[in-house]
Amino acid sequence: MNKKQLLPETDPMGQAIRDYFEKGRCARLKVLSPQFDEDEMPVTTLFRTETDMPSTERTALSLCRGRVLDAGAGAGCHSLALQERGLEVTAIDISPLSTEVMRRRGIKDVQQADLLDDAFVGTYDTVLMLMNGSGLIGQLKNMPLFCRRMKQLLAPGGQILMDSTDLRYIYEDEDGILDVDLNASYYGEVDFRMQYRQVKGDMFPWLYVDFDTLSYHAQANGFRAELIEKGPHYDYLARLVPARSADE
Repeated sequence: MNKKQLLPETDPMGQAIRDYFEKGRCARLKVLSPQFDEDEMPVTTLFRTETDMPSTERTALSLCRGRVLDAGAGAGCHSLALQERGLEVTAIDISPLSTEVMRRRGIKDVQQADLLDDAFVGTYDTVLMLMNGSGLIGQLKNMPLFCRRMKQLLAPGGQILMDSTDLRYIYEDEDGILDVDLNASYYGEVDFRMQYRQVKGDMFPWLYVDFDTLSYHAQANGFRAELIEKGPHYDYLARLVPARSADE
């Protein structure tokens, strides 16, 4: 098992997803971070239908084509929506409990896998990374690894559809000037830990990235980034294609 895959006893999100699926309710899924105050993830959002999704997610679903890889699929809401559209979807997640729930919900191809692990193989026309899907990259230093993996997984003419949020709104002063330490790590690199009841997961890195920074690092690693849609609060949807496919 890849070290980034989880065991049920260290999988708070998976336990919350399973409880909600089986009981229709669950306890609070806490989101802990040394950078921010304690927060909570509403587990109901992981079970949304397409009509309840924000505009950026609905747009991403409409742009999916061919064989689709839904990375970090969670409870599988996007995969189910794509299956209903008649698309062939592979849903992956590092959580064994989440993948179990997705199979029980009727997703045809579910695998417990880490997107950045070379052991996971396949060829896809669309790689879908939603709900701040850029977080799967972890840190900016992983962009070369991420882009290399995408070149391995994408079919000719393939695309990545990814959403993210620019956290600059947290660090702007009253004049709108970004007030961050330029010698520190990128302000969108956040460390998280989740807790459900008494189950506390390991700390993991999550990347929120502004579009200009994403575009710069994508270009440096053989991709072109296109801004598809802006959301209401510093969030956006982007499309990435290998540079050789920029005109396709």
